[in-house]
Amino acid sequence: MPLDAGLSGTVTHTVVDADTAVAQRTGSVPVLATPNVVLLAEQAAVVAVDGHVPAGHTTVGYRVQLDHLAPVGVGEVVTADAVLETIEGRRLTFRVSVKYRDGLVAAGRITRVAVEEARFLARAAGSA
Repeated sequence: MPLDAGLSGTVTHTVVDADTAVAQRTGSVPVLATPNVVLLAEQAAVVAVDGHVPAGHTTVGYRVQLDHLAPVGVGEVVTADAVLETIEGRRLTFRVSVKYRDGLVAAGRITRVAVEEARFLARAAGSA
């Protein structure tokens, strides 16, 4: 299962109190927190390549470039979409967006890197 530009993934989520800037301690308003917007976009990128990464490999976060454009209140349903735009060696760059109703909540790019799981975990443990 090769990685090809154009692979896409979608994640849908209903905003709950725990997702808000107040709960995440990143602000004082009860709206979807920016870290959670990033999380949804990352999840969509992971879904996009699920089943296309070789056995024993995974992708890990490398770069996030995201503009958070609009607030979303508790109870609203948001949808994050990711499309694999470019593949440069092990680097995978996705065009991402988060929307609700008819509006754009966030847009940008996320880059993830394909890694060998065992080697990556050994490195994280300081033994590589």
